[in-house]
Amino acid sequence: MTAQYIPVIMAFTFAAVVATTFVVASKLLGRGQLQPQRKLETYESGMPLLDASRKRVSVKFFVVAMVFIIFDLEVAFLFPVAVAARGLLAEGNAIVLFEVLAFLLILAIGYVYLWRAGAFDWARGGSKA
Repeated sequence: MTAQYIPVIMAFTFAAVVATTFVVASKLLGRGQLQPQRKLETYESGMPLLDASRKRVSVKFFVVAMVFIIFDLEVAFLFPVAVAARGLLAEGNAIVLFEVLAFLLILAIGYVYLWRAGAFDWARGGSKA
């Protein structure tokens, strides 16, 4: 029975050895403590910052981002059905087609609701929902 757990124990051991090796190597080979003024320098592009990085962001940005993620995930749920649709319909399982159409109808109702609520309208100042 314990022989079944040997690959799992080996994987955990390998992960622990790799993690420990990386931490020890960074301590030995790293440059040590950086100067505090170096922490405030620009890192990504080498260009100086135009304004503060901790400024307020409009909630509309997050609403559009959440709506995009929701609809993107729902399209991802449709992909396996689209792949299997030919085989399912050939076997006479037309109920799958009606289930997918009901799913798409719910998606459309949600999209129309968000559109009417003004979630996509950047000029108006936000949604009423």
